[in-house]
Amino acid sequence: MHEETLKRALYEVLEDTGKRKLVARAVRQALVVLILINIVLAVLETVPEVRDFLGTHLRLVQLGSGFVFLIEYVLRLYVADLHPPLRRYGPIGARLRYAFHPDAIIDLIGALPLLFVLFLPNQAVTIVVILRLMRFLKLARYSPALRSLISAVAGERKALLGSTMIIAGVILLSATLMYLIENDDQPEKFRSILHGIYWAITTVTTVGYGDVVPVSNLGKMVGSFVMLMGYGLIALPVGIIASAFAREIHSRDFVVTWSMVARVPLFEDLTATEIAEVSKLLQAQSVKKGGIIADQGDVADRMYFISTGEVEIKLPHDTVYLGEGSFFGELALINQTRRTAKVTAYSDCQLLVLEVEALQQLMRRDESLAKKIMAEARERALAGKKVLGELAEEELEQAGVFASIDEMEQEPKLFEDDDPVAAKDEKPDEAKSDEGAPDDDTPGKG
Repeated sequence: MHEETLKRALYEVLEDTGKRKLVARAVRQALVVLILINIVLAVLETVPEVRDFLGTHLRLVQLGSGFVFLIEYVLRLYVADLHPPLRRYGPIGARLRYAFHPDAIIDLIGALPLLFVLFLPNQAVTIVVILRLMRFLKLARYSPALRSLISAVAGERKALLGSTMIIAGVILLSATLMYLIENDDQPEKFRSILHGIYWAITTVTTVGYGDVVPVSNLGKMVGSFVMLMGYGLIALPVGIIASAFAREIHSRDFVVTWSMVARVPLFEDLTATEIAEVSKLLQAQSVKKGGIIADQGDVADRMYFISTGEVEIKLPHDTVYLGEGSFFGELALINQTRRTAKVTAYSDCQLLVLEVEALQQLMRRDESLAKKIMAEARERALAGKKVLGELAEEELEQAGVFASIDEMEQEPKLFEDDDPVAAKDEKPDEAKSDEGAPDDDTPGKG
């Protein structure tokens, strides 16, 4: 049991899941710093003066870093069978499949320099230098933006291949024309089409080294036309990658936002479309470390989702810390009372805010959505859900806090004084009642 607990803890720290967010963040930042140090040292080690002056220290740092990367690789392989997609393959099958995953291969590349230095100290100098510099690839694991860029390039590979073919065709055509035009005037520089390709590449890419230039009037005209085409041709792949990257970032942010909203008990029974409608109501808010998000005594009229950072909630009898991916303030959507806790940013935070007024307007527009939210609120009230201060049970569990029953109170009802669905349901009944009741002023009565 102790071994399983330790294994689970290692998995949560290495993969940045579960409740060990602070430890996982510290380990991630330490590994990123170590990777950057290794890259800098690998470059400096190629300078003879630096190598002669700090040779022993550089080797010790490289050996120590190699041991760290090797231990990291072994530990990731050890906890590989805890990954949800790999569990069904068993301990050995899961580890074998994980070993061939791109992230695992990059981790292995980061550990290989140590193995080469220990077992082939003299025969693998060049390979070790290359592998040390390839540790830069490990940054992709810790950089969501870099992973999104790689994903965008992979997703647009067909369009990029098409634009590359167009550029290659223009280069080949312009090199052939320049060979035919300039071969007589410059036989040493345009001896073949292959020599013309060098000129075409430097011209199309707008680099223009100037070591090979046309001298005939016709050659200058062709060269001018190729230079102008170069701007448009280079813009093709740049535009494809830029639009794909922006789309990838937008999709990732939407999925993250959608998943956070879907975790809120009040919205868990909504359809994907309805959750997306609620997600559109969210507003971004940035709060610096130490900034007040909500003060005690303020009207609780909004709930918060934590995109990045960590917040501190000081309850009357406890202090709760919530990190990235958590939410709080759901009760603000249920009953707008005065806040009993002070909420501050424990670190720089990016928040998404859902205001009560915006949700109520959406519920007034969409009756079916309003009925689902109301039904969920009533079910929770009937189930005897409890609250501590202004945090519901689910919000406390995010931080690993389980308050005693004596400290907790009954959860209030949703929109107790302002029920948009009830208001809609009552109006037809009132109208029917008015229609069926006799009118005292109607002529002919009696």
